Amino acid sequence: MDVKEQILEHAKQEYPNECCGVVIIFKGKERYHPCKNLATEADDNFILSPVDYAEAEDKGEIIKIVHSHPASNPEPSQADLVGIERSGLPWVIVNPLTGSFTESEPSGYQAPLIGRRFVHGVLDCYALIKDYYETILEIDIPDFDRENYWWEKGQNLYVDNFQKAGFHRVDDLREHDGIIIMSGSSTPNHAGVYIGDNKILHHVQHRLSSRDVYGGYWLKNTWAVVRHEMFL
Repeated sequence: MDVKEQILEHAKQEYPNECCGVVIIFKGKERYHPCKNLATEADDNFILSPVDYAEAEDKGEIIKIVHSHPASNPEPSQADLVGIERSGLPWVIVNPLTGSFTESEPSGYQAPLIGRRFVHGVLDCYALIKDYYETILEIDIPDFDRENYWWEKGQNLYVDNFQKAGFHRVDDLREHDGIIIMSGSSTPNHAGVYIGDNKILHHVQHRLSSRDVYGGYWLKNTWAVVRHEMFL
């Protein structure tokens, strides 16, 4: 079988979950290397097994990332487009039911701040804050590894890392401040950016990113207001 046939066969085997893998150059030819999908919601997401990825790297040069869209056409989603930019590699997407493929290369894509679909670790509340600071303020803040539902696993993304990202707790509230929130949890597990006019820009799980009034539930459950050192 050629590479496309191998990819399609893998996608059919993994259906209704997403398959994932990489294309490598091995002895001067393209070869498909299937990888395990570690995503907890594998029917709508994929996380390449780092062990399988490393094994592929040992065999040859990785030239493409592969995954399937079991329930939709193979056009890249917002999260896929972000992933393409992060990887710096072309992505091949296949639909196992229709056998249709797309291949997309890095093109400088940036997800819009408003209306992005939630995908943990790619387009989530922290990613929105990071992108806001980069695109609006030209301030680069670090990314941090985070497991899905990290706040239920003894991890503390915001409390442990806000100072490492250049933020400090403050007692007042100004435009561009970060707002760290406890949303249905005793651990601060959500955050947004205060954009003035009593509005917060944030991305709630299972919702599109949006501007909302900073009051009621969000104000009541605020754990801290933090300000980047550039504005102190």
